[in-house]
Amino acid sequence: MKKLLILILTVITMTAVSACSQDESDKEKVPENFVLVKGGKFLNPNSNYYKIGLELSDFYIGKYEVTQKEWFEVMDKNPSKFKGANFQVEVASNPSSFEGYNLPVESVSWYDCIEYCNKKSEKEGLESYYKIDKNKIDPDNKSDIDKVKWLVTVNKEANGYRLPSEAEWEYAASGGEKTKKYKYSGSNEVDDVAWHWRNSGDKYLTGFWNDPAVKNNNDKPQVVGSKEPNELGLYDMSGNIREWCWNWYEGEDSKSGYYRLWKGGGWLGGEDSCALKHRGRYEANLKGSDQGLRLCRGK
Repeated sequence: MKKLLILILTVITMTAVSACSQDESDKEKVPENFVLVKGGKFLNPNSNYYKIGLELSDFYIGKYEVTQKEWFEVMDKNPSKFKGANFQVEVASNPSSFEGYNLPVESVSWYDCIEYCNKKSEKEGLESYYKIDKNKIDPDNKSDIDKVKWLVTVNKEANGYRLPSEAEWEYAASGGEKTKKYKYSGSNEVDDVAWHWRNSGDKYLTGFWNDPAVKNNNDKPQVVGSKEPNELGLYDMSGNIREWCWNWYEGEDSKSGYYRLWKGGGWLGGEDSCALKHRGRYEANLKGSDQGLRLCRGK
């Protein structure tokens, strides 16, 4: 009887140790500064996908918007409008003390972001998610303004970096399976979680939006992660910069269109654009000082 008891305790201990080891192993698989988003159905009524029955698989998404430092390390340049005067020198000499080190990269086109995803993947030994053919014109791009029109196709089996789809972005921003059903990503109070035109300058602006007021107030992007996170620990999914998504503005399943979609709103826009439901559009070749990205990866 004593031997049997010892055997049972041994089995229980080994099972517990194995489970803990498995948990630790799973944690180690999450890329640095990424969050594992457990898939499922949309539970937040503030999402455009609520009640339509769409169910997502697990995926990884960046905890923060891509920073100027991260972009510079891959692309060897910093296209952002709002950066330090000597960005390259200061980052190289004393990066932790330089504000631009953790500012979001902006003034990047959709094509710039696609290239960044592939180059970052290659640098880290991952398989590129996108195939970019700069010598072929995308027949599905109907824009008269976009003169780039690279043909971009995807390898869904690749483990490299990519832009989130609109559905993935909204699911993560709304808190996934942990949602508390907020209007914005992480709160019903926009100022708790988002940088927008009223609060991203010298003082809090009131009244109606106008360009002179924004410029005179020195509005600009803010250091990533300086507002409260959402339920999944994701920062700035409402506000700071508008984030490019993969798909056409014309719809998640659209095979063609005039615009690429952006989500989340930014420092230059209003509170409404920071809401989960808001859908923004922009020609893929255009760049704005409030336009950046957040990375995604398959699990």
